[in-house]
Amino acid sequence: MDDLKLTSAIIEDSPVHCRELVKLVEHHPNLSLKKTYRNGIEAKNSKAEENVDLIFITVELPLITGFDLIETFKESPQIILVSSDPDHAFRAFDYTITDYLLKPILPSRFDKAVKKALRNAELSTNTNDEEHFFVKSNSRKVKVNYKDIKWIEALGDYVKLVTEKSNHIVLSSMKAFEQKLPDAQFVRIHKSYIINLQRIEKFNNTMVEVEGKKITLSRSRRDSFMNAIGTS
Repeated sequence: MDDLKLTSAIIEDSPVHCRELVKLVEHHPNLSLKKTYRNGIEAKNSKAEENVDLIFITVELPLITGFDLIETFKESPQIILVSSDPDHAFRAFDYTITDYLLKPILPSRFDKAVKKALRNAELSTNTNDEEHFFVKSNSRKVKVNYKDIKWIEALGDYVKLVTEKSNHIVLSSMKAFEQKLPDAQFVRIHKSYIINLQRIEKFNNTMVEVEGKKITLSRSRRDSFMNAIGTS
């Protein structure tokens, strides 16, 4: 990860906040700033999403909002949304974004968001065993891709892996299985459930919907969940 560098762009209308973001990006060893844009129309006309790995977009842009701008993108770089309003966070995850940062942006929180982006970049480019693992199910070894997992469910002394193609029953505790999973991609939201963050469709303070399944968000896990998706 130390050698990985993400080409980045910033779309921010506030000169003050733009300078702060530029400083954070330029001082991060894994980021390279390509360009900044002052509004959504400029970014749209310039095809800001092309030839970049990561874009920081302010939600409250003039002329066209950050949400509306994302919907015009033809390419799919990673996106970190920035806002002064925490209420936008729930809508933000209707889109495929890497993280959500609240203004004023703390350097430690910025670094955590970039770490997620770097991890995602590694997951998408690696061709080694980091993309998958093997589990023993029904007396045979089965290859499971991390990206295909929807959620993991506790079943007594076993866990059930629910994936795109099939389900697998594996002899394991939830704690032991949780340790096998990439932190940037999976989070435990209940004593009986671990979910793939990339499969979330909607959520509120008590429930997370993953691929049509509504799963209870336990009170004790709420903070870690909100932190994982970037709304803390």
